[in-house]
Amino acid sequence: MFTGLITDTGHIESIRPRGRGGAELTIRINGWKEPPQIGESIAVQGICLTVTKATKANFRCDMLQETATRTNLGRIRPGTEVNLERALRAGDRLGGHLVSGHIDGLGFCAAIDRAGPDYVLTVRAARDLVADIVPKGSIACDGVSLTVVRLESDRFSVHVIPHTWQATTLRKLHVGDTINLETDLVGKHAARRATQEPQKSSGVTLEKLRQSGFYS
Repeated sequence: MFTGLITDTGHIESIRPRGRGGAELTIRINGWKEPPQIGESIAVQGICLTVTKATKANFRCDMLQETATRTNLGRIRPGTEVNLERALRAGDRLGGHLVSGHIDGLGFCAAIDRAGPDYVLTVRAARDLVADIVPKGSIACDGVSLTVVRLESDRFSVHVIPHTWQATTLRKLHVGDTINLETDLVGKHAARRATQEPQKSSGVTLEKLRQSGFYS
């Protein structure tokens, strides 16, 4: 699990295609105090990937063909900067929101505006994906935890403070660029539950209590 609070950025050092789809990515990092460990999960542009090799200067991870097809990592090039977040540890502060690192779909940068010192990012996305978003709810854009301030049928807007804008790859967005989107994890489970058919109650009843000898 992740929080959507980007701790660092890195750069794609190399992309080595695999024979049956997908690729091996090598990502250069900026001198972490605790180097990556083989087997740990790291969110790269909001996508949960597993470290397969690591040094103090970089780490490698495998990108599945499904990931390459459904996220913007499939279009990435060597030298590109990427958002990085290491997985939560028990006891860590949850400063953003619960992020799984499983992308729901791609959005497209529709506009970048200003509201005082803040940046306003408007993202266009498929209507069924937008249907899982609520005003003032949380959403991860390229792995960054943000709060929805405006919502329409096929787009939404978020405000980004200057620090977050400058410390993440959001500052490099241009209109038309793709953005990895993960909607709120808790909201998705609630929506799924709400659409399921009601099940018969299995709660305690007077008749069950009588059958169990609690009433004569």
